[in-house]
Amino acid sequence: MKNPETNTVIKVAIADDHTLFRTGVKTSLSSRKDIQMVAEAENGMQLLNLLRHIQPDVVLLDIQMPIMDGLATLPEIKKLYPNVKVIMLSMHNDHSVISRMMEIGANSYLTKESGSEMIYEAIRGVYEQDFYFNDLTNKALLSGLRTKRTVESSAPADVQLTDKEITILKLMCDEKSTKEIADIVDLSPRTVEAIRDKLKTKTGTKSMAGLVMYAVKAGLVESH
Repeated sequence: MKNPETNTVIKVAIADDHTLFRTGVKTSLSSRKDIQMVAEAENGMQLLNLLRHIQPDVVLLDIQMPIMDGLATLPEIKKLYPNVKVIMLSMHNDHSVISRMMEIGANSYLTKESGSEMIYEAIRGVYEQDFYFNDLTNKALLSGLRTKRTVESSAPADVQLTDKEITILKLMCDEKSTKEIADIVDLSPRTVEAIRDKLKTKTGTKSMAGLVMYAVKAGLVESH
């Protein structure tokens, strides 16, 4: 399993139509020995063409781009390359957009004002833990949760989860990696992944963020 203490180099691609921003990100990450920039694109279509030949571990994906924007590109990446982690980038911090991005598979969301340290932390976070939550994503998810509560008053009490499933869901919400969860509950990482997939099916969610929202809504974890 991936371990931050190994000498693993994380391969990163960036799609953004602003050359200066791309250059700035590449420059800020160039000093990191565990990061390697492998591709850059000006829009989503160009990125998808590159992904046919280059497989990065993490993609930094701008939401607003000409020809094919991040909103259209994210589902395509997730469908074609489900193991690639995607960090969305935007100038805006609109909660409804962020929660929508997280629900359709984004692994994190950063504003373009984020410093190089936060971008680096987000890359490592999504690579090691599948997702990287920050104040922005947390507020957006909880804001989306409150909206959903208002729209649909029915609580998700009709979903029957086993004790083991609840334990694993709580550990996921605690940002434990698959390997850490496997060690805690004494199962193989593959079994933990199978239970995670089963949880998504049972709860009708499509992503890790959806599972976190379900857990908060069901009262399984506290919403800070």
